[in-house]
Amino acid sequence: MKVLVAIKRVVDYNVKVRPKADGSDVDLNNVKMSLNPFCEIAVEEAVRLKEAGKVTEIIAVSVGAKVVQEQLRTALALGADRAIMIETDNNVQPLGVAKLLNAVVAKESPDLVILGKQSIDGDNNQTGQMLAALSGMGQGTFASNVELGDGSVEVTREVDGGLQTVSLKLPAVVTTDLRLNEPRYASLPNIMKAKKKPLDIFTPEDLGVTLAASVTTLSVEPPAERQAGIKVASVEELVDKLRNEAKVIS
Repeated sequence: MKVLVAIKRVVDYNVKVRPKADGSDVDLNNVKMSLNPFCEIAVEEAVRLKEAGKVTEIIAVSVGAKVVQEQLRTALALGADRAIMIETDNNVQPLGVAKLLNAVVAKESPDLVILGKQSIDGDNNQTGQMLAALSGMGQGTFASNVELGDGSVEVTREVDGGLQTVSLKLPAVVTTDLRLNEPRYASLPNIMKAKKKPLDIFTPEDLGVTLAASVTTLSVEPPAERQAGIKVASVEELVDKLRNEAKVIS
């Protein structure tokens, strides 16, 4: 069984992001970048399925500039067998990523595609669902447990009312939630081995995909600073301030 795992390069979650001086985008100069945390969970789940003897090959795939090779090598060090990089300097939006992944799915014919449910930069939570729609595969989103069966996968997913379990015929798309697993750290020997694992590079043109942005960023700015709170001596004073200063009650 072949598993395709999509990963993304993002600003490290410990970094406090800042907008550029002109407000055009987020400032990425000298900023630490890392593997998206939800993507780490996706890689870990694929590796666990392989360790359980249910998966024979794990392919990591990512879209971005040449520097995304760093995160692909991390995925290889964590247990992926080979990697595919779709090289582009454009800021690819979720639909474009889904189209590129769909082209890779057509090329590789994986039995299961695992993605993080969202990235911590865009927080769109769209790519997995769009890929399922484009490929015609069933989808199990927000997975907190994954059980592979004979020609099917059972996904326990987190919903507002609790947990929902769905059974999907393979091939299928699964997006991972935080409680699915605890990702491992890459050991030094595996990091060294990852340097020798195959990494294929394609362009969107190689895959027959034309990218077109449908959303334009007009400006990026930090949130407004919150004013300090105050203490009041009585309920009457509180009501007076809510009515006359904050004007939230009449």
